[in-house]
Amino acid sequence: MQLIYNRREPKQASFQNLVTQENRKAIVMSICENNNLTNSSLSLDRKVAAQLYVEHSHKFIYCEVPKVGCSNWKRIILLLNKSLGLTVTDLNHYDVHKSRLLIKLSSYNSSVQRQLLANYTKVMFTRHPLERVVSAYRDKFLHEDDIYYSKMIANLIKKAIGKNTNSTEKITFEDFARFIVTENPKYRDTHWKPMYHLCDPCNIHYDIIGKFETIKQDADFVLKFIGAPKDLIYPSIKHHANETRTNDQISRNYLESLPPSLYRQLTNVYSIDFSMFQYRYYNYANL
Repeated sequence: MQLIYNRREPKQASFQNLVTQENRKAIVMSICENNNLTNSSLSLDRKVAAQLYVEHSHKFIYCEVPKVGCSNWKRIILLLNKSLGLTVTDLNHYDVHKSRLLIKLSSYNSSVQRQLLANYTKVMFTRHPLERVVSAYRDKFLHEDDIYYSKMIANLIKKAIGKNTNSTEKITFEDFARFIVTENPKYRDTHWKPMYHLCDPCNIHYDIIGKFETIKQDADFVLKFIGAPKDLIYPSIKHHANETRTNDQISRNYLESLPPSLYRQLTNVYSIDFSMFQYRYYNYANL
């Protein structure tokens, strides 16, 4: 028996948005069924529960997918709680991610989890799987502000692929890709773990599945759906303000540098994400 849920009705929604959502959800369920990804258990995986954030005043549950605008969605969750009296300028990158004011679904017992999932609006956002990988690489390994990734995880990657851990050189994108295709999926970091693993849409029936590629339109739809204040808009704040956000062309430049066999292995890691969320594989002459 799958986790019980109720279909939420929007406060405001356009017909086209509703049609888009029904199509996206139908495809998700089709891929889930074709790949036997539904779970008979009533209990929610603890790792998935830890990805879900609860905002009670608007009965809103958001699944965090790193590198898919999650920092700004956490800002939205905090801004929805008017009693906190916060503004966007109060919420810098690190404060947002470490805020104790954010409530995870995993903080509740299984009975309450099921109740909240059944009655709150559940939302997740997706992004092209390989663009997300490129974004994770650029953010975590090309900057020195996050020592955990730029030093510790980088050294772990070097060791895993047989490179000199004493070298001070940054890992290359090819190093990163080789690590992803050989690492144990059970311990894969959330920043590059497949999206369907993070949010489990086969067993949690999301009311809205948004896309990073249409973030403004889909975010506006979410905010109207949950009845958010009309003056609340999705912010476009970037962690590295002076750096171009990872886009299609930047992603292509990185991916074209990979050997064809490694590129194919990398796409295989995210094959379910590609089909479940309707993303196309890049088409390169040299691959």
